[in-house]
Amino acid sequence: MINRIRDIRKGKNMTLADLALACDPPTTAQTIGRLETGMRNLSLKWMERISAALDVEPEMLVRSEKSPPAQVVARLLADGADGLDEARDAILATELGGAGSLTVLAVEEANGPYLPGDQLWLRQITLEDAARAINRDVLVPRKGGRFAFGRLIDRQGNRLAILPSGTGQKQQVVEDPAWIAVAEMLVRKL
Repeated sequence: MINRIRDIRKGKNMTLADLALACDPPTTAQTIGRLETGMRNLSLKWMERISAALDVEPEMLVRSEKSPPAQVVARLLADGADGLDEARDAILATELGGAGSLTVLAVEEANGPYLPGDQLWLRQITLEDAARAINRDVLVPRKGGRFAFGRLIDRQGNRLAILPSGTGQKQQVVEDPAWIAVAEMLVRKL
């Protein structure tokens, strides 16, 4: 098994010291470095401590040698593509963790900026956290197994105002939704 701690840590823009301090109990950057490079055994106890600090599932810290992961080999800057000093594993949004479960909205017909075949990955949040979703695209469950989707434009108490992304559609008001899912990633085939 190959250790993916470094790739996940870098994907979350954390230094060795940041990760060491985030562990419970805290450890040293040197210890994290040894675990990343395989100079120290990655026990189940260490996997649990590090995965909690990175906010990912423990199994995300390792991968099989049989199927190589996609590699990040370059980054796109304002003046063009620039190679990385060293390639690293691409980390999927599902592997980066975060509070709230992920939900996927499949786009079958063009709607606003979304095209057929797109997948919109959304992270579920509670109604209490809705203020941080203002002016973002959200998916909200409605009564009768239906949903409202669009830009969250207002929240007053337990009422949400959502402006659908299609042209000419009217604002929808949803009262007391069980959850709100905020758009986090768009997956589009080229």
